[in-house]
Amino acid sequence: MTEVVKGGNGGPKAPKDPTKKRPGFCIMRNKRISASPQPDGTGVCFIFESDGRLLDSARLVGGITDESVIDLLKTVESMKKLVHSIGVTIESDDGEDVKFVFQMYGKTNPYVSGTSIEATVSGDGMEKVIPLSEVNWSDDDNIPGQIRFHFKKGGDFGNVTVRFYLNDGFSAPAEEDETPVRFDSPQYRAMIEKSLMNKGNNVRIKRALEKARKGEDVTIGFIGGSITQGAGAVPINTECYAYKTFQGFCDIVGRGYEDNVHFVKGGIGGTPSELGLCRYERDILRNGKVTPDVVVVEFAVNDEGDETKGECYDSLVRKIYNGPGSPAVILIFAVFSNDWNLQDRLSPVGFAYDLSMVSTLNSVVDQFALKGNDRVVKKSQFFYDCYHPTNIGHRIMADGIINLLKIADAEPCDDDEVNISSIKPPIGGEFESTLLYDRASEADYVSVDAGSFVDTDEVIQAVEMDLDVTHTKVYVNNWMHKGSNPDSTPFSMDVESSALFIVVKDSADPADGTASVFVDGEKVLDYDPHVVGWCHSNAVIVFRGGELKKRHIEVVADDPTKNFTILGFGIVR
Repeated sequence: MTEVVKGGNGGPKAPKDPTKKRPGFCIMRNKRISASPQPDGTGVCFIFESDGRLLDSARLVGGITDESVIDLLKTVESMKKLVHSIGVTIESDDGEDVKFVFQMYGKTNPYVSGTSIEATVSGDGMEKVIPLSEVNWSDDDNIPGQIRFHFKKGGDFGNVTVRFYLNDGFSAPAEEDETPVRFDSPQYRAMIEKSLMNKGNNVRIKRALEKARKGEDVTIGFIGGSITQGAGAVPINTECYAYKTFQGFCDIVGRGYEDNVHFVKGGIGGTPSELGLCRYERDILRNGKVTPDVVVVEFAVNDEGDETKGECYDSLVRKIYNGPGSPAVILIFAVFSNDWNLQDRLSPVGFAYDLSMVSTLNSVVDQFALKGNDRVVKKSQFFYDCYHPTNIGHRIMADGIINLLKIADAEPCDDDEVNISSIKPPIGGEFESTLLYDRASEADYVSVDAGSFVDTDEVIQAVEMDLDVTHTKVYVNNWMHKGSNPDSTPFSMDVESSALFIVVKDSADPADGTASVFVDGEKVLDYDPHVVGWCHSNAVIVFRGGELKKRHIEVVADDPTKNFTILGFGIVR
């Protein structure tokens, strides 16, 4: 090696020989990101790597097929055996430096006790290499948790590449060049046409299109999980499938995007149709201020944890269809990177009621296995991570719905709309009349004594609603028992209902504890907020299948020195 000797112009006269790069693979490759605005004016992009996301990125982006290598990414200790160093490249739109943080989740306190690898990376595209041997590791490290990019301003954008360079003895496949998706090709058109699962009765869709053409106010609502929230889209508000669908609707009827057609987005990450039942009035109807003409429902990759195995989905669809505005209901079935969704469970609802259905799974999965020009889009182009689509993926989802709208627009109107109230629910409709009840609610069939649950939790799930890029907290009107409160009186409620959901806050914070729920003195539920492991809203059935009568509910903090938060209730009458 030769030492650097400065020349007269300040540059190296004899630069060191280059260090040979180790083999490696990308977990992000020219990934477009945006910085979510923070209270101090800065911006942060969060990319979660837990729950299999890092492993899937190695497969999708890095092309790793050796499962023994994939397994080494499951824990911090095994990851250090595989990874020698991390290369980070950032091209920020404004050229400013960006702080890179790779946080390991700890065993004791996931978000506090683990190591955080930090480096300031130039925004000009120059790679920063971080040797893992130079990291001061915590003994409490458990799993790779999340990557963050800290920008100087909220709303900033950039393209990032993160590459794992490997230790001696490991190899990685050569990187493939990605062929751009040809959106105007016949192959793309054919792929989109495969997404049409059921045209459905077109009366309500055509009615909405005609109203919009005449200049009358029309509202399109979207309810679902994180994909509807816009996860993976950059920027999240205008590149998500929901807004792209809204734009497509406006284009069909020849109206501007800020004209008489209105956009309402109510996606909450990690939540199923069970919670959708408990928030439809708030998040779509906006407590009576909005009357939708079209509602798109997206829960096909969120409902695995639905304890009713589809009854909540069926009930939600009926609730929307029979609700204010008598909207057209469109069911969209998204897909995970393992080619999975729940359309086989949920599509019987759409077929029974002759609703319009679009399957992204049907559209893209078969062609993923094709090679060369026969393949329209690669998995690494479609998926942002193992759960969420990229901008390309969001566009493909939207194009499937737009294809449906165009077909409905071109065909004659069906004779009559479907009266689904006369149709037996294919899975179950017990929860159709569910209404949210929280601290701000008033109802003559409910009385509450908050007991020791007198505080309001401010650390709750927050999401981007409508066209916002800032976060709106959900379930702000909650009841919180603080562990610092010496009072341990149970929360009690007398309610007249036939079924009841409790909506609770999940958490990874050790300061939060478990609670027990009683109905008429009988314990019916133990709830542990740590099972899910992140700040999240969850609905659980307290009782069901009974007659409409008054019942006494109590919620007891099992350890009064721990916090527990009731976000609300879903009351069925």
